Amino acid sequence: QVQLVESGGGSVQTGGSLRLSCAASGYTYSSYFMAWFRQAPGKEREGVAAIDTDGTANYAASVRGRFTISQDNAKNTLYLQMNSLKPEDTAMYYCAARPNRPGWWALLRAGAYNYWGQGTQVTVSS
Repeated sequence: QVQLVESGGGSVQTGGSLRLSCAASGYTYSSYFMAWFRQAPGKEREGVAAIDTDGTANYAASVRGRFTISQDNAKNTLYLQMNSLKPEDTAMYYCAARPNRPGWWALLRAGAYNYWGQGTQVTVSS
C-alpha cells in the first residue's frame, strides 16, 4: 500500500527558508514520478514542482528560482527546499506520486496523481 508522509512545515517570516520532506513507502520509490502541491484556504490545489525518475525537475512559475525539488532514492524520500519565502506561499503542502510520467501538460495537475500525503502546513508572515 502506497503511503506518503510529509514533514518539515512550520511558521517563518518573509524571506525565510524551510525544507519539506516526504517519506514514501509501499512501492518501488525510484520508479515513480513525484511532485509537490499546495493549497491555500479557499483556493484550488496547485502544482509547485515535479521531479522525474531521472531527476529532471519542473517548477511552477511562481516558485521557480526560489524552490528546489530533489529526492534521495536510497531513503525513499522527496524534498522541497523553499527559500525567500513570501506570505503568498502560505498553504498546506502535499506530496503526490504516480507510477509513470504524465504528459507534459499534466506534470503539475493534481488530477494526474494517484497517491497523496496528508499534508504539512507552511505559514509565512510579513
